Amino acid sequence: MAVQIQPTGKEVYFPAGELIVSKTDLKGRITYANRTFCHIAGYAENELLGQPHSIIRHPDMPRAVFRLVWDTIAAGREIFGYVKNMARSGDHYWVFAHVTPSFDDAGNIVAYHSNRRDPDRGIIENAIAPLYAEVLRVEQSHANGKQAVEAGYKALVDFVTSQKVSYDELMFALKSAA
Repeated sequence: MAVQIQPTGKEVYFPAGELIVSKTDLKGRITYANRTFCHIAGYAENELLGQPHSIIRHPDMPRAVFRLVWDTIAAGREIFGYVKNMARSGDHYWVFAHVTPSFDDAGNIVAYHSNRRDPDRGIIENAIAPLYAEVLRVEQSHANGKQAVEAGYKALVDFVTSQKVSYDELMFALKSAA
């Protein structure tokens, strides 16, 4: 039985010049994790390989955000966004992620690749954390998991639409406004 990790409320950081890099198969199981990923997440590489990438999912993250990510990359497009992850210790760390599908010579998606950078703190505190908290609140107002994700996804898409930009454009608009 897997051990349930409890969030500590303590944030950890990684150097701004470093990248967290991982690769997954089509089901989201980790096939590669660089040293920075292993270090910040608190796992040895062999503990991560074969595990679902959700091993680092923080419970503060709305599931709707991950639905948006999976829908986008499964359609063959890249996506950028902010993610709050949880280390093995229960500490959390924020990243600005770029997730992209990897293709074979025939144009089929064969894997996914993600690079994560140290995010701008002002964007997290002033825009992303409040947005994600609201989407999570919407999700938590539904007892049924599928309805929760649908309602959260609608809240997220409605917010992005109200800004009259795409999700990626919003993420970069926030980045350039900081």
